[in-house]
Amino acid sequence: MNAELNADPDELAKFGELAHRWWDTEGEFRPLHQINPLRLDWIDGLAGLKSKRVVDVGCGGGILSESMALRGAQVLGIDLSHKPLRVAELHALEHGVPGLSYREQAVEALALEQPAGFDAVTCMEMLEHVPDPASGVRACAALAKPGGWVFLSTINRNVKAFVLAIVGAEHVLKLLPKGTHEYARFIRPSELAHWCRDAGLEIAQFKGMEYNPLSRRYRLSSDTSVNYLLACRKPR
Repeated sequence: MNAELNADPDELAKFGELAHRWWDTEGEFRPLHQINPLRLDWIDGLAGLKSKRVVDVGCGGGILSESMALRGAQVLGIDLSHKPLRVAELHALEHGVPGLSYREQAVEALALEQPAGFDAVTCMEMLEHVPDPASGVRACAALAKPGGWVFLSTINRNVKAFVLAIVGAEHVLKLLPKGTHEYARFIRPSELAHWCRDAGLEIAQFKGMEYNPLSRRYRLSSDTSVNYLLACRKPR
């Protein structure tokens, strides 16, 4: 593994420009606020967050990082986009969130610095935004302790995902800013599972995440055809 920067400057700039809206629950990041309780409960149910050491890779403005810390985990959030990190730090400071710190650092660099240093690693909605997602998966695996958990989420690559995640979410329903996603960077579950196994992880569970435009609610399901999550464990 090398620590060369696995990041797209355009992607970093895109999320940096929206940083001030990160904690606006009715703004551009509303979907993240809506899905966060679902993914938080899923992660906590498998890993048991209380008193665990967790790193949140690609933490952005800290929505998941902060909620895991409030569940009793010791959380380090890392990202390469400067402005969202400052927003995350300020929000945590204003709300007195314990056990939470942030760092502007690549996951590959942290993996070299603290191998097998965390009980759980989360990497949500990041892999489809970096040039080499397999490198990110390897770094996440390296950060997990033996017996530790790695949680990943991304978007499937198929016609349905293009229609719902880009045309529907960005252009019709306007759930996300136009240009949030690039179809060519979507990742099939089989590809993600292959990278995880190559990194020495064992596949534990796939979950799909579905959106109902009528109720405007998300739910976890077995349908991984669009948004999906993957839980892996590192063998002891």
